[in-house]
Amino acid sequence: MQAWAKNQKVGLSKLNFMGDPTSELTRALDMELIADGPRNEKGLINRCKRFAMFVDDGEIKVIHVAEAPGDPAGDENPDATMPDAMLEAIAQL
Repeated sequence: MQAWAKNQKVGLSKLNFMGDPTSELTRALDMELIADGPRNEKGLINRCKRFAMFVDDGEIKVIHVAEAPGDPAGDENPDATMPDAMLEAIAQL
């Protein structure tokens, strides 16, 4: 995760990059990608859905998931999880 944060030039921002190597959080949030396509065709086992979450003082305030019929991994249209969409949702709180 540190390498990814460095690659994304996060630096000393308020963003925290955290891994979930045992999928414990993924399952607790009900975000496990269980669609057959990614699991069977690409071998992606225990992968987390593509999502973005804004948490304030331990409370989930905004959560967006990028998934659609025919695109359960949200690879074709991740827009809902991108910074602009999240910032817009946060601004409306």
